[in-house]
Amino acid sequence: MELSVYNIKGEDTGKKVTLNDAVFGIEPNEHAIYLDVKQYMANKRQGTHKAKERSEVSGSTRKLIRQKDSGGARRGDINSPVMVGGGRVFGPRPRDYSFKLNKKVKALARKSALSLKAQENAIYVVEDFTFDAPKTKEFVSVAQNLKVADKKMLLVLGSQNKNVYLSARNLPKAKVVTTSELNTYKVLDCASLVLTESSVAAINNF
Repeated sequence: MELSVYNIKGEDTGKKVTLNDAVFGIEPNEHAIYLDVKQYMANKRQGTHKAKERSEVSGSTRKLIRQKDSGGARRGDINSPVMVGGGRVFGPRPRDYSFKLNKKVKALARKSALSLKAQENAIYVVEDFTFDAPKTKEFVSVAQNLKVADKKMLLVLGSQNKNVYLSARNLPKAKVVTTSELNTYKVLDCASLVLTESSVAAINNF
């Protein structure tokens, strides 16, 4: 699959890049995508939730009423879960939600996500560029020239570029990552995938 390369003014440079069919042209595996996104979301959970159970609630342990002859149900102390203000039965406890996923499954999921974007014609290639200083206005201008400003976009750089990253940081619809940070969730979470020339070379070797 060949795509035209544009400059930051949105003009066709006449150059072409070839996307590797082994990365951008496979049959998407939806189950692999599901597992990878599930793991990504699970790993982001803090797991610090906690509810007090019966033994942890503050209150007297004195028996409220006698065991028999009251005509009602047996009742223990005021910390009982059936009492207002009592402990919670089987409440949430701190836990780790992360789980293991094989590297080959993660690689398949990432290739599947990239192939979906290729099928949707949502991939754009731009020349490598940089800014002299962090300027959000300049980044917005680039996005408008590429006609992706009104969509949620993901810009993939070949290597770290602090000025480009800082220029996009305040924009809610724009994200900037390097090829080493690219994952299935980030690819699926954007409407337009903008690749620099240097990132294409790296992604073709995924």
